[in-house]
Amino acid sequence: MSLKTRLADLIAAQGPIGVAQFMTIALHEPEGGYYATRDPFGAKGDFITAPEISQMFGEILGLWLAQAWDDQGRPHHPLLVELGPGRGTLMADMLRTLKAAPDFLKQATVVMVEASPHLRAVQQKALKSHPGIVWQSQFDPPPARPIFLIANEFFDALPIRQYVKTLRGWCERMVTVKDGALAFALAPTPAPGALIPQAYAAAPEGGVYETAPSAIALAEDMARLIAAQGGAALLVDYGYDAIGFAGTLQAVGGHAFADILAEAGAHDLSAHVDFTALAAAGKRGGAGVYGPIGQGALLTALGMATRAQGLAAKNPASAQELAAALERLTAPDKMGTLFKALAFLPPAAVNAPGFETVGAAH
Repeated sequence: MSLKTRLADLIAAQGPIGVAQFMTIALHEPEGGYYATRDPFGAKGDFITAPEISQMFGEILGLWLAQAWDDQGRPHHPLLVELGPGRGTLMADMLRTLKAAPDFLKQATVVMVEASPHLRAVQQKALKSHPGIVWQSQFDPPPARPIFLIANEFFDALPIRQYVKTLRGWCERMVTVKDGALAFALAPTPAPGALIPQAYAAAPEGGVYETAPSAIALAEDMARLIAAQGGAALLVDYGYDAIGFAGTLQAVGGHAFADILAEAGAHDLSAHVDFTALAAAGKRGGAGVYGPIGQGALLTALGMATRAQGLAAKNPASAQELAAALERLTAPDKMGTLFKALAFLPPAAVNAPGFETVGAAH
């Protein structure tokens, strides 16, 4: 029985489901969920993430975490954590580069947070030369240890709820069955007004408000742990930091956009990350919050252009490829502006490398 059929049966039994529940099932259902059954990354997959574009991405961000550890007085027994590690490429590049920071690497315990058994197997193969890595299905760090965490294109896949402005109020978007196919519909009863931020009062009819409760809760928990135990978190994803009234939920398959509801479990589902909401969650958790700034601005400030030049000098045949990767990761019309970076540090931290131009958010 296909996942689409199982979803239709669920809706027939309990009524329409919210977008968040639909995303969770379509992405993670054990027998047909997208991440549970396939490797979506790379040229042969459905999309390419920054670590697959160039080793420089992981190198730069690995050194960022090591610098944060050094700035905090080199606390003992740090945890090096990655959320949603993909194929393990980012962590492999980070671990290779962190050989330049042997004191950090020697003390650190590497924790990979991965819910998909299929992707966990891919990661274990990619990282088989690094014994001692711990895998978790959800973020659950031990107490009293500093946490140095990276999350690249992780928050965009967390489930969102959508509300649409109508003449009768803000109504939640649901998934139902119509003429034998999955279809969107609106809840008949408007949502309580307290659920919708005041900033959305100016939205036109048909305007959309999106919120990701699990992402906000996770960011707040992460910030609280870092404020109490030390460490740093670097969140990199595509998203926005200004109010908008359009929905951002999308499906991607074969490096192209696809119908969100047509083939449940066959395509990646994601939504643009609300960095303003994540920053606010970080502040509620008690962390020092830096950014968001564009990915391009961060990578440039951290010296990616210099790194590309150094690699090209060692291997001139790769110079063109390196230049193309640098442009794709940093140029405003590529990934440099749409993708943003947000950092959490202990409240006593003075600044975060690469974020100097914006400082902490207060």
